[in-house]
Amino acid sequence: MRTIAIIAYKEIRDALRNRWIISATLLLAALAFGLAFVGSAPSGTLGAKPLAVIVVSLASLTIFLLPLISLMLAYDALVGEVERGTLLLLLTYPLNKTQLLLGKFIGHWLVLLLATWVGYGAAGLAVGWSAGGADAQSWRAFALLLGSSGLLGASFIAMAYLVSSMVRERGAAAGLAIAIWLLFVVLYDMGLLGVLIATRGQIHEQIFPWFLLGNPADIFRLLNLTAFEQVRTFAGLAGLSGQIPFTPWQLLVALLLWIVVPLTAAIIQFRRREP
Repeated sequence: MRTIAIIAYKEIRDALRNRWIISATLLLAALAFGLAFVGSAPSGTLGAKPLAVIVVSLASLTIFLLPLISLMLAYDALVGEVERGTLLLLLTYPLNKTQLLLGKFIGHWLVLLLATWVGYGAAGLAVGWSAGGADAQSWRAFALLLGSSGLLGASFIAMAYLVSSMVRERGAAAGLAIAIWLLFVVLYDMGLLGVLIATRGQIHEQIFPWFLLGNPADIFRLLNLTAFEQVRTFAGLAGLSGQIPFTPWQLLVALLLWIVVPLTAAIIQFRRREP
């Protein structure tokens, strides 16, 4: 564990030196505060809690932005070491490939967590306290947003590591990272919509939700927009929540699997790879 912690600390230090943390935090904070001010208008009109409105807005932002940040942060984590010729040097130290990969993964994940929690947390606290405080359910929904955002980011970091363990050039890794973002953030839902249109909505209601588990972004959306009554009412999903055959805990487990499976595959592939 000490070796993994040292590698993770190195990644965090490199991110600070390259200003990854500062840039990502400022970007997320700026967008979160912008959504907070824009979202304050409908909360007064519709009687919704301001913090619940922010959860809906930030959930939509997170689905598009956080996977891209995660992929760009980690796509060259392994192949970059190979191209720079530093992998052989690293392996001369008393560590193996699994420890190296896990240490780098944890470091990148902590960088993303810090940027997300500081950026979103500042906006959430500002909205919650400016409105005279928020109710307990709204705070729980916001806490779920922060926690699940970390899991969503970790899933795409894990996929970036899998890509990085398979390719031979950083350019190829970057191209595949963009393809992954397009697939899960844009094309997957468009494909599901196409299936619904082609079948005229005749897909059995007990089957369709399982297709949503094939996309970590959709799992994140379901989890945050249906777990709490205030959030799902404002998001317009109050009726849909009763038709989803998954509990919030099951959705969390599904999101965890989207971390464990690609990360395990990346470890297996990286261990087979020649330095």
